[in-house]
Amino acid sequence: MKKTILLALLTISASLYLLGCGKKAKENPIEEVTLENTKDTLPIEQNTDVIVDDDVPPEEGMLRSRLTNEWVPADIGSLRPLAVMIPNDKSALPQYNVSKADILYECLVEGELTRLMAIYGDWTGLERVGNIRSCRDYYVYWAFEWDAIYVHAGGPFYIDEVIGRSDTNNINALVAPEGVFFRSKDRSAPQNLYFNGKDIAKEANRLGYSMTPRENYSDDNHFQFASASKPNTLEEYGSNAVTASKIDLADAYPITQTWFEYNPDDGIYYRFQKPSNGAHMDAATDTQLAFKNVLIQFTYHEVRDENGYLAFQCSDTSRDGWYFTNGKGIHINWKKTSDYGATRYYDDNGKEITLNTGKTMICIVEDGDTFSYSN
Repeated sequence: MKKTILLALLTISASLYLLGCGKKAKENPIEEVTLENTKDTLPIEQNTDVIVDDDVPPEEGMLRSRLTNEWVPADIGSLRPLAVMIPNDKSALPQYNVSKADILYECLVEGELTRLMAIYGDWTGLERVGNIRSCRDYYVYWAFEWDAIYVHAGGPFYIDEVIGRSDTNNINALVAPEGVFFRSKDRSAPQNLYFNGKDIAKEANRLGYSMTPRENYSDDNHFQFASASKPNTLEEYGSNAVTASKIDLADAYPITQTWFEYNPDDGIYYRFQKPSNGAHMDAATDTQLAFKNVLIQFTYHEVRDENGYLAFQCSDTSRDGWYFTNGKGIHINWKKTSDYGATRYYDDNGKEITLNTGKTMICIVEDGDTFSYSN
């Protein structure tokens, strides 16, 4: 696989938001608990992406989720999102409640591994989320555009600047008070660190973080969504819309070798990866991770040091990519102009694309890497 390796970072200007993990903060005691039969005590998540034309909410007072466009209770629709750093190497599997995320990011870290960042709209009632691992600073900038409270377990000195900003609302497991996070006894450290949503909510309140989107957050209409009565089938693009029953990112993610398979029966892309030996499953819900929308973003990157820590340009930039939904895909271009500004996606005619109601997977791919799709 062809890699773009840049040997020095001297060319990075101070204005680029280029970002990567190394030194750890002093670790506070973290409660150890034994969790047995967790998945048997939680409801099984079902895919509910068959959309009824619902311009009127099914129940009075419900709001549209700005993450998925689904109708949600008002207290959830007005809740500030949570962004969580989740490892994705084989020893980290299986993860818990990652399938509950509305948006999932995947990007390379050092050693050609990938790490996930899960964006949750409804999180206060979740149990055993994680496991949780360290921050890479480029993920913080992606979390900014959702005005999310950012949850992580330490990180390298590369994160100090962005984590130290007064507008960065983060909860660090390595310095949080005892009881906010816990370590389970059914697996070994460091892959056994978790939290419950109610404890994170208490900690966010203790730290004085707003539980609703902040006033200076302006991109309430982050994604553009198609209506339920007129879903985006990509038919308007004619022969420029490719058939994509499988999306293969093995060249871009050589360790996880992530791929997606489309199920025409429910119109959903299901996630697979090598560390899972196939279907990427959630141990809490016993369901496979699945998405209505898959976005691929080619992104400028550089290698920071001899340890392989990476930097990605997150703002003041535009690049190209692909959008997949309903078994088809089109080439797109994306642009992000500020930290809190939304990443906007445009077709080749310059028209902003509309996503379909449901969950979205965002795959950040290094410029110069490739992926493939097939019928």
